Amino acid sequence: MTISSSLNAGVAGLNANAAKLATISDNIANSSTYGYKRSDADFNSLVINGSSRTYTAGGVTATTQRLIDERGPLISSTNPTDLSVSGRGMLPVTESVALATATGDYPMMLVTTGSFRADAEGILTTQSGLVLMGWPADSDGAVPTFPRDTSAGLEPVQVNVNQFSGDPTTAMTLSVNLPATETAAGSIGDTQDLSIEYFGNLGTSETLSVSFVPTIPATGSSNEWTMTISDSASAGAVIGEYTLTFDDSQALGGTLASVATVSGGTYDPLTGSVTVAVDGGPLQVTIGEIADPSGMTQLSNSFAPVSLEKNGSPVGNLTTVEVDENGYVYAIYDTGFTRTIYQVPLIDVPNPNGLISLDNQTYQVSPQSGSFFLWDAGDGPTGAVAGFTREESATDVANELTQLIQTQRAYSSNAKVIQTVDEMLQETTNIKR
Repeated sequence: MTISSSLNAGVAGLNANAAKLATISDNIANSSTYGYKRSDADFNSLVINGSSRTYTAGGVTATTQRLIDERGPLISSTNPTDLSVSGRGMLPVTESVALATATGDYPMMLVTTGSFRADAEGILTTQSGLVLMGWPADSDGAVPTFPRDTSAGLEPVQVNVNQFSGDPTTAMTLSVNLPATETAAGSIGDTQDLSIEYFGNLGTSETLSVSFVPTIPATGSSNEWTMTISDSASAGAVIGEYTLTFDDSQALGGTLASVATVSGGTYDPLTGSVTVAVDGGPLQVTIGEIADPSGMTQLSNSFAPVSLEKNGSPVGNLTTVEVDENGYVYAIYDTGFTRTIYQVPLIDVPNPNGLISLDNQTYQVSPQSGSFFLWDAGDGPTGAVAGFTREESATDVANELTQLIQTQRAYSSNAKVIQTVDEMLQETTNIKR
């Protein structure tokens, strides 16, 4: 009985070391595979209780596990949609073949890195057919609130590489200095004109004409101007008229003292702006708050548009797509306009090593991993999304080769045990002769 248990223990040792060799072989074979997670084999002894006078060898068993929570080093790339996760969390993907059959929810898988590029339909896909998933943004770039414990709101990230887009102007800031000498008695009272380009809803270039007419008193200085705003898109119609009065005190000389609305949107003293109705909709024009030296001023004898700022852009071609550290996907146009089109969440589970391993370094949630939750990148336990990067294999080749030598020696030793047991059994058989 003792001899036969030794034989069984030797066979168990061969099987256990063969399993160890399989994990080492897999790790070395995938040492250059992006996003590969190392497998490991643990040995556990088997104990068979015999009598106090005899010992029965139980042998050994091997359990294998993929260490998904281990991360490989990140390396840079030239593709903006080469994505990795710097820290905890995984990217949601689905298979491209599922897009043709799924009508609602897509089967979700998880990856820690991927090289995504737009296919013929503009869907960000890897060469192995993995499609990046994200929450779609509204037309204004805001991402609605989606449930975090289900993949129901996730869609394939799709960009139209031939897309045109314009950004209408909705706000501008006028920082202008008006000549104080023009509001003094006896002055010529020249009108100061200013033309500002803005962009309509269809990307057309329009002009906002602003004229400043001084009020000339009989004596002294009025420190008063009439600002008239007209819109070229409305055939030059006046869309706003305001009376600007400036302070002439020693402390606040040259700053706005009051703004009276003649027509158009009412002046808001809290924001220092007026909202006028151009042909395409409301346009906020900021002229400065009362007593604000950085707003509109009346100083000296020169007219100077100190600063003219506005949002919006003309129609542009889509040039590239980038993903920031918070997972927001931006479409960038050649005019400099940037639009938020998706948000890619990061998925976390309580036990990453309990995930089911699939082909192409993908994983699925299992009862052992625990339920998943979709986080905004950088929130909770998750790390950041890193664009222009790939995650290398978690395999340490030097360590694997060391274990390979140890496993080879252990396998040979177990084979020697079997050979020895065989010789002992042969000797036992020879006793009969």
